[in-house]
Amino acid sequence: MELEDVYRRDLNLLVALRVLIEESSVSKAAIRLNLSQSAMSRVLGRLRLLLDDPLFTRQGQTLIPTQKALEINRSLAAPLESLRHLLSPQDFSPKHCRQKFTIATTDYAMQTILPFALPRIYQEAPNIRLELVPLQDNHLVEQLTTQRVDMAICRPTYSITPLHKENLGKVSVFCLLSPKHPLANTELSLDDYLTHPHAMIAISDGVKALIDNALCEHPKPQLVLRAYHLEAALAIMDTLPLIVTVPADLAYLVAKRHNLVIKKLPFELTPFDYSLIWHSRCEHSSAQKWLRTVLKQECGKLIAERIEVMGIE
Repeated sequence: MELEDVYRRDLNLLVALRVLIEESSVSKAAIRLNLSQSAMSRVLGRLRLLLDDPLFTRQGQTLIPTQKALEINRSLAAPLESLRHLLSPQDFSPKHCRQKFTIATTDYAMQTILPFALPRIYQEAPNIRLELVPLQDNHLVEQLTTQRVDMAICRPTYSITPLHKENLGKVSVFCLLSPKHPLANTELSLDDYLTHPHAMIAISDGVKALIDNALCEHPKPQLVLRAYHLEAALAIMDTLPLIVTVPADLAYLVAKRHNLVIKKLPFELTPFDYSLIWHSRCEHSSAQKWLRTVLKQECGKLIAERIEVMGIE
C-alpha cells in the first residue's frame, strides 16, 4: 500500500480498535472516546469494513476479540506508543539531547566568539554534535533554508528577510602593529594610517567595505596583503611596517598571544552589530531555543566584556 493510500484511511479507527479491546465493551469505549453508544457502534462497523473481519463476538455484554483483532492490536502497540510520545508535551533536557546542530560562522566568529560558548554548551549537553561550517555570505538565506543549516553567527550585509535575527552585541575595529613598528609607541594618526602598508583579513567580515566608506574622501590605504587567515599577516609583521585592521576583540586576543600592539582607528567608524540568525523552521524547537539562548548569553557576555576592556562606545 502506498503512503497516499494510507492517508485516505481513517487511522483514528485503529485507536478505537485498541480502546474496544481494552474495554471489551462498546458502551465503555464510547465513554472513553467521548462518543455516544450509537456513534461507537458505527465506528465498530467501519472498523469491520476497513479490516475485513468481524473483529469481535459477543459473550453477554462482553466483546471477545477475534484472532485477527488481537494480532492487529499487538502490531499497533509500538506505533501507537510512538505517536503518544510524539504528540505529548515534553520538557527539553539538554543533558539527554543527542541532536546534531549545524552552525554557519565567519572565520572571525569561529576564532573569537564561538569558542567562549562551547564549554557551556558541552557542559550542559555532552551528547550533542556540532558541525561548524563556513558562512557563505552571499548565500546566507539559502544556507539556512535549503541547505539545512540551523543558525548562523555573522554580520549580515544585506536584507535577510524572512530569517529571524537577534543581536549579540556591538563589534568595533582596531589595528594591530608589531612592537618593532615605527608607530608602535606613538598615537596613530590618519596620515600614518593612509601612508603605511596594510593587511586586511577576510576574518574582518565586511570591515573593508566599512573602512572604504569611512575613508571615501581620502586616498586609499596601501593594501599589500588580503588573506583569509591572520597567520599570513603575522608572518610578515616584523618584515614590513604593517598595519593589520581587524575586529577589536580579535585584536585583543591576538595581541596577547603574539605580543602585538593595539591601536585605535584614527578616524570615526561606528561599531557594527553581530547577530545570531535562524530560519522560522527552527523557531519553535525546544532544542534550538536552548542552543540559541546559550549562544546569545555567552557570546553577548563576551562582546560586552571586550567593549568594556577596550573602551569601545
